[in-house]
Amino acid sequence: MSGFQQTSRRQFLQGVAATGVASLLLPGSQRAFGYQAANDRPVFATIGLRNQGWSITNKSFQFADFAALADVDSNVLGVNVERVEKKQGKKPDAYKDYRKVLDRKDIDAVMIATPDHWHTKIAVEAMYAGKDVYCEKPLTLTIDEGKLIEKVVKETGRVFQVGTMQRSESGQRFLQAIALIRAGRIGTVKKVTCGINGMVASPVIPKTSVPEGLDWDFWLGPAPKVDYRALPKLREGYGGGVPLYSNCHYSFRNWHEYSGGKLTDWGAHHVDIASWALGASDTGPSKVTPVEYSLPVEYKDGHPVADDQYNAATSFKIRVDMPNDVEMIITSEGDNGILFEGTEGRFFVNRGKIVGKPVEDLKDNPLPEGAIEEVYGGKISKNHTANFIEGMNSRKQPISDVWSHNRMLEICHLSNIAMRLGRELKWDAAKRQIVGDEQANSFLSREARKGFEINM
Repeated sequence: MSGFQQTSRRQFLQGVAATGVASLLLPGSQRAFGYQAANDRPVFATIGLRNQGWSITNKSFQFADFAALADVDSNVLGVNVERVEKKQGKKPDAYKDYRKVLDRKDIDAVMIATPDHWHTKIAVEAMYAGKDVYCEKPLTLTIDEGKLIEKVVKETGRVFQVGTMQRSESGQRFLQAIALIRAGRIGTVKKVTCGINGMVASPVIPKTSVPEGLDWDFWLGPAPKVDYRALPKLREGYGGGVPLYSNCHYSFRNWHEYSGGKLTDWGAHHVDIASWALGASDTGPSKVTPVEYSLPVEYKDGHPVADDQYNAATSFKIRVDMPNDVEMIITSEGDNGILFEGTEGRFFVNRGKIVGKPVEDLKDNPLPEGAIEEVYGGKISKNHTANFIEGMNSRKQPISDVWSHNRMLEICHLSNIAMRLGRELKWDAAKRQIVGDEQANSFLSREARKGFEINM
C-alpha cells in the first residue's frame, strides 16, 4: 500500500463528519473512496496550479491525497509542490507534461484548473485514461467542445464535475432563490436579469521575453502560435505576482483565443443559476440578441483585427429569449447578481444577500420543509469536492454535471458570437445549431493547433 493510502476508514469518517457530509459513504459500501483496498482514500492530481488550481486543491485535502501536480510554469509548480507537501506531509510528484499524470495507474481523479482553452483536451484524454474529472468553469472554449465532453462521459462512464461552486459551496442563497421560484412565490417568472460586471480595456501590450520557467509554447497548446506579451507592472490581490496586462497568466480571460471574457467567467455562475431556476437546464434559448455592447478592438468577420490588446467585450447588454416566453438579460451594468421578476413579485440574490418582499415574507410564510434540499437533490454538501467524491463513490453524476453546464454555457458562447458578428442569432436548441447562419455556425468549434489535437 502506497504512502497515499494509509489513512484509516475511522479517521476518514471523522474528517467527513466534521464537514457535515458523512452521508458521502453510502450504506453497504465495502470501502471508503479509494479504489484499491478498504482503507484507501482516493488519489488525486491537479493539472494547472495558479490561483484556482491551488484553491480547489486546498479544499480537497480532507477528502483525498494528492500524488502528483502538473503545470507548464516551473515556478508555479515548485511553489505548489511545497504547499501540498506541507499540507499532507508527503511530497507529490511534479510534472510539466500533464500526460505523465494520466499515465499513472494509481491516480483515481484529476482536478483541472488550466486556462479554458486546455480544458477539453485534458478532460477527454483523462477520461479515456480511466480518470474521473473535476474541471473548473467555464468548461469549454466552444459549444462543440461541450458536445464532445458529453459524448465521452457517456462512452467511458466517468464521473465528471464542473467547478461551478455556486451550486453548493457558496450556494445556500441561490438554492433558496430556486426554491422560492418553484414554490410560486413570485408567480409566473417573466424576466431574469444576470448582472456579471464588465471588463476594462487594455493599453497596447508589447511583445517581450517569456518569463524564466514558463514553457510558452506548451501554455498556448491548442491555441494559435503567437508571441508572449506583457507590461511590467504587476497585478495586485487575486492573481498577484503576474503582469497587470498580458496574454497569459490571469489575463487570459480577456482574450477570445483562450477564454470568453465576463460572459463565460461570471456568466458561467449566474446564467447557470438562472437557467436552473427557470427549469431550462436541459433546453436552451431560441434567440440571442446583442442589444448594446462595446468591443475594445476592431473586428472583421467576427475576428479581432488587433493582436496586441484585450479583445473580449468590455460592456454589454444581451437579451436572451428563453422557454415559456421568459426574457433573460445579461448585463455588465448594475449589481453583480440575479434579479428574478414575476407576475406577483421580484427579488434579488447574489453571494452576499437575498432581498425583496418574497424573502421578507418567509418570516411568516416559510418554505415547506425540505424545499431547499429538494432543489439540490438530497443532503446539501457545503464542499464541492465532497459532492464530487460522493459521485465517484456512487458512480452517479454530481450536482454540477456537464449537461446542465453546457446548456447554460451555450447561452454565454452564443452571446459572444453575437457580439463578435454584430447581429442576433436564432438557436435550434434540439439540433444545437445556429439557424440559417453558416458564418455564425463556424464559431461553434475551433481547430486545434497542429501537434495539440485531442488524442482519442
